[in-house]
Amino acid sequence: MKKKITTKEMTLCALFTVLTAVGAFLKVPIPVVPFTLQILFTMMAGLLLGGRLGACSVALYAVLGLIGLPIFAEGGGFWYLLKPSFGYIIGFIAGSYVTGRMTEGLKQFTFGKVLIANLTGLAVVYGMGMVYYYLISNFVIDTPIGLWPLFLYCFLLVVPGDLCLCVLAAGLAKRLKPVVANL
Repeated sequence: MKKKITTKEMTLCALFTVLTAVGAFLKVPIPVVPFTLQILFTMMAGLLLGGRLGACSVALYAVLGLIGLPIFAEGGGFWYLLKPSFGYIIGFIAGSYVTGRMTEGLKQFTFGKVLIANLTGLAVVYGMGMVYYYLISNFVIDTPIGLWPLFLYCFLLVVPGDLCLCVLAAGLAKRLKPVVANL
């Protein structure tokens, strides 16, 4: 039996959709894939809303960007499907789901357990993002990229910042989880 979404849940989903969009504009320009705060907000969505609603909030962000709202790090529109970095947006949805599912049933919402969930979600984001980047670059838009440049530009240069965001998200979620539950 499907559970109906409450007004509170819809509002929180909308909030995290907006935060993810804002996070796209808070960026540090580096080659190939810009470093943004989207990881922070997509992980927080999963941690605070749960896997299903966290993924819904990030999926709504993706849909809004694909229909033309300029809310992605480099614009928006249906053509964004052909950008190699779109795989990271798909990864945000899956990562938020995984992070949320890993923490939904925890009896003790500890920093360590939440951090492990965040790191697992981050691995999902990078896995999906890098595979999509490689496939689109090499087989769709004919701008080949080798495995070493892919690893360097799409992982090594950006993962240190995202690891820090995972730690920050774990600390924030530990403090905010009781607040959100009592809304």
